Amino acid sequence: MSKTARRSITAIIIIILLGIIGFAWHQHEKANKFVQSTTPTLFFHGGGSSYHAEEHMVNAAKKAGVTKTILRANVDKNGKVTLHGTMHKNSINPIVEVNYEDNRQLDFNKHGVWATNVVKALQKQYGIKNINMVGHSLGNISIIYYMLQNSQNKSMPKLRKQVDMAGYFDGLDFSGLPDEIRQPQGLKLDKNGKPNKMNATYQQMTKLRSIYPKNQVRVLNIIGDIGGKTDGTVTNVSSLSLKCLVASRAKSYQVKVFHGKLARHSKLHSNPAVDNVLIKFLWEK
Repeated sequence: MSKTARRSITAIIIIILLGIIGFAWHQHEKANKFVQSTTPTLFFHGGGSSYHAEEHMVNAAKKAGVTKTILRANVDKNGKVTLHGTMHKNSINPIVEVNYEDNRQLDFNKHGVWATNVVKALQKQYGIKNINMVGHSLGNISIIYYMLQNSQNKSMPKLRKQVDMAGYFDGLDFSGLPDEIRQPQGLKLDKNGKPNKMNATYQQMTKLRSIYPKNQVRVLNIIGDIGGKTDGTVTNVSSLSLKCLVASRAKSYQVKVFHGKLARHSKLHSNPAVDNVLIKFLWEK
């Protein structure tokens, strides 16, 4: 073999080794950026939707290096949970995409029961101690009613981080909706987020003001404003009424408002800027 050939082979080997070292360092840096936790994060989709609406956010987290473990929890119309995929007890930052077959259910208490069933299924199979929850639109009701039903239950995993996206806590301003979930006319909030008028479901939710765990949960409220203080479906005033329910007892409470075309109600869950805020809030050190 000629001297030139040997030099070429040596150069190629060095390039390959540098590439391997660079890739390993990049992976190490990504992992070092995020908490190395076994706490699963559950995503809840909106009304008339499915787990597919969660995939953009979940894939963004996976691509960023947050996790390699993604499960799906399918909930049938009777509330029975079937888990798809596997998770090791030491899986880092696992994500669970929750899918409701009955995706237009307006009995909010059922959403709490279904969310509880998902958490119990994960607890039984994987022995989880803590959870994070992310909701979009109607998916926020699963979080709120899960906490109404389980805040004082010490046998259930503890909620650590809660992300509410485009939530309609004091109702939707649509005609034809039942009065108990319709946004009251002339709705306004005081400086503490307390509404001047409350529909029946919001009145149920106010129980959280006394049972929400003290200094346990960090809450992020994500709102879209495409103009006119609405995301095109949910008014900002209804979304901001979350403050009255949880802020006084939460470990922290913050609001992030997004503007532009991707701040529309149906676009928030596929907005790269929202992805970045989610990842930072949920997993960055």
